[in-house]
Amino acid sequence: MIEFYRHKLANGLRILVHPDNTTPMATVNLLYDVGARDEDPDKTGFAHLFEHLMFGGSRNIQSYDEPVQMVGGENNAWTSNDFTNYYVNLPANNIETAFWLESDRMLELNFTPGNLEVQRKVVIEEFKQRYLNQPYGDIALLIRPLAYKVHPYSWPTIGKDISHIENATLDDVKNFFYRHYAPNNAVLAVAGNVVPDEVFRLAEKWFSGIPSRQVPHRKLPVEPVQTEMRELTVKRKVPADVLQLCFHIGKRNDPDFFVTDLLSDVLSNGPSSRLYQKLVKDEQLFSDVNAYISGDMDPGLFTVSGRVMPGVSVEVAETAIWRELSDIAGAGPGERELQKVKNKVESNLVFAETSSLNKAMNLAIYELMGDAAEINREIEHYRAVTAQHIREAAASTFRRENCSILRYLAENGENS
Repeated sequence: MIEFYRHKLANGLRILVHPDNTTPMATVNLLYDVGARDEDPDKTGFAHLFEHLMFGGSRNIQSYDEPVQMVGGENNAWTSNDFTNYYVNLPANNIETAFWLESDRMLELNFTPGNLEVQRKVVIEEFKQRYLNQPYGDIALLIRPLAYKVHPYSWPTIGKDISHIENATLDDVKNFFYRHYAPNNAVLAVAGNVVPDEVFRLAEKWFSGIPSRQVPHRKLPVEPVQTEMRELTVKRKVPADVLQLCFHIGKRNDPDFFVTDLLSDVLSNGPSSRLYQKLVKDEQLFSDVNAYISGDMDPGLFTVSGRVMPGVSVEVAETAIWRELSDIAGAGPGERELQKVKNKVESNLVFAETSSLNKAMNLAIYELMGDAAEINREIEHYRAVTAQHIREAAASTFRRENCSILRYLAENGENS
């Protein structure tokens, strides 16, 4: 049970506080309701670019990292298709430093051509290293536009094309900031050795002077129902063939999210899972195989991915995957099998509550999803899932007409 307290500023900033006197530390987590899905299709990668720009200095503070380090803290950030998240871990008695820093860069960044050029180069280099010049790096660039035809989930957070970042102007950057980086488009969550009233006082002191902004109403195109299998085969200079099958599922707030999450665990969470036991250990068709859900705010994907063993044909490997998916859709999991993955999920949730960062971050995410109190009902939702629920979810998900499959083949490989 995560106890928390709420407050809201006049400018729309929501504040959540979880006091925990078992630690001398605190986490200040600021979650913005903007991600890659909010980008213009011709100007992608901006949400991720902003993650970098936010560390390049703000209106009154030229260096973000140095003040954090001077008070014994650390900081980082991440971008998804739905959100952009920033956090600072630091000794609780130095917490005001984080409020000072975060409020100044929410107010206004250091918008200069030089700063943009520095961060542009960093992002371009990341694009090249992680997506273009790394084995299997371009899988996300291939599978997303295969699975999505109209929704902006059709590109990864890095963007569609490197040219979008190369051509970004200072006006583009400013417009994106003032449209999305606003107190009324964010949640501030604080967890650790803090007193709620003191956190609320600091929030009023440092954030109340920032004006609310005209955040655009999100009107995203709805992805049409997929009616036939989509297939793409590519050849690359990689050591082994990879198969990736993506199936459309619901969104994170749907009631059956917990069902599909447990379904993915039954299939591939650990060495005793179905896909590992059958396809890796017994039949030795794959060196590794995974199943996971995206957990997106809009309807997402259930992905099954495996690296094919040398000497095994892709056709044989693919047939084996479909057989296992058909089996779980036909019979569902055994009661003991399901209880085992439930126990593992519950254990992970309890363990996550030992981290102030996890608590602050998850509280903020649940608040943007609709209600932070839902975080304390997670375990109940997982416990309520039955084997029949799993079977029905598998049957409705693992249909060939609902599948986009990428065959990523090794050039001149043994299995190609």
